[in-house]
Amino acid sequence: MMPFRSVFPGSGPRPAARALLPLPLLVASLMAAPVQAADLLTITRDALDNNAELASARAQYGSVEAGRDVERGDLLPQVNASGQLAHNREYQSQTSPLLSQLGIDSETGGDNYNSGTLTLEATQALFDARNGAEVEQADRQVNQQTYQLAATEQQVLIDVASAYFDILRAHEILEARRAQERAIGRQLEQAREQFDVGLIAITEVEEAQASFDQSRAERIAAESDLQVSFEALERLTGKRYDSIESLKEAMPVTPPEPRRRDAWVEKALDNNPLVLASQAGVEVSRSGVDIAQAQRLPVVEAFANYNYGDDDRDSVEGYNSASQVGVGVSLPLYTGGRTTASIRQSTYALEASQYDFESQRRDTVQQVRSLFTQVSNDVTTVEARAQAIVSNQSALDATRAGYEVGTRNIVDVLNAEQNLYDAVADHADARFSYVTNLLTLRQQSGTLNVEAIEALNAWLDEEQGVSFTLPEEAEGDRYEAALEIGEPPRRGE
Repeated sequence: MMPFRSVFPGSGPRPAARALLPLPLLVASLMAAPVQAADLLTITRDALDNNAELASARAQYGSVEAGRDVERGDLLPQVNASGQLAHNREYQSQTSPLLSQLGIDSETGGDNYNSGTLTLEATQALFDARNGAEVEQADRQVNQQTYQLAATEQQVLIDVASAYFDILRAHEILEARRAQERAIGRQLEQAREQFDVGLIAITEVEEAQASFDQSRAERIAAESDLQVSFEALERLTGKRYDSIESLKEAMPVTPPEPRRRDAWVEKALDNNPLVLASQAGVEVSRSGVDIAQAQRLPVVEAFANYNYGDDDRDSVEGYNSASQVGVGVSLPLYTGGRTTASIRQSTYALEASQYDFESQRRDTVQQVRSLFTQVSNDVTTVEARAQAIVSNQSALDATRAGYEVGTRNIVDVLNAEQNLYDAVADHADARFSYVTNLLTLRQQSGTLNVEAIEALNAWLDEEQGVSFTLPEEAEGDRYEAALEIGEPPRRGE
């Protein structure tokens, strides 16, 4: 499995044709034009270009790949050159008993001269099992790092998508909570008016006040969730977005394909990069055992060297040179138990990596099975939540009708309103949970890629943007029809 590319064909910024204008008019038009909402594909590209964790993983991959070249260098010829220039000063003082008896002074003398030497040496390994095993281990480490990089890229994809849809989830919940606060606020005003004219008791006003305070707290919490969601997206990409495109209501909510859980498990075992990285880690550890065992084998290498020396000593002319070509063999006979301990150490490391692989395999199987079940349940949950909105709307309408004829009180209406907006928020939560769970299932199965992001991006609405700036209350929104609770009963009717 090769790492995903961070450059997507056809995924560049959407071109915007603009006629050439004078500078003042151009500046004015740019200031007046609304900021285009960013879509999921654009933000994903930003993350793959700027995500710090992904950049670190790519650098780590480059380091491991360079390490393989380091190990390969030991199998190639090694050529070394060394030289020396020196100024030499010698002193001599010689004497003997015979010369002293004859009255002859001792001989003394010295010499000053310059000298130079040059040595060239070349070696070529003919048989070195340890170096060969180290190169093989480096190859396996590159293979393992490839899967690690792919896993990091997939994690960035799921993190960005999750953060993106968390924003949309928070926005829809906030929209419902704002409408809920407005509706209950109107009911509170009506309750106070009715209390002032003696139509209801103070307890109903207090109930309405409590409901309003609760709705206000839920709206504040929803605003906080929206802000946090935008900041999470900024951390992943290193960029700030004023608005993002919303998800179309028409996006289908269907079971995952294929619809067999075992098929997804098979995909995961064949494609999940973390499973493949753990499996490659077993081979890396196996190479470690080969390296340790190779320390008991002889090393055979061919060598050639050339030495040249010259000096300007008095009465001596010429130079000295020598060359040598041969084959050398070295064999460790006793290393103080180091080799045996090294073999034992690497064997335990191999055993640990095998258990790590089995643990990762089991964890992936469990994750895929759980996510498949969750996504399948999400389909029916979204349908049930949508039906719950219809049912709670009908219940609210009936409660309002009862309120108008005096069979229901304002508390009943408040509860019905609360149930309706809870149903709306729960539906939004279920809908976006389905999307993120489906993408996570693809990630665990190793099939999350740019094509999946592009397919999902096609269901975004370019005309509807979600902004971090909280919108002002607007008349005629999708929840406005639920605001009116009906006319209260009149005394004597």
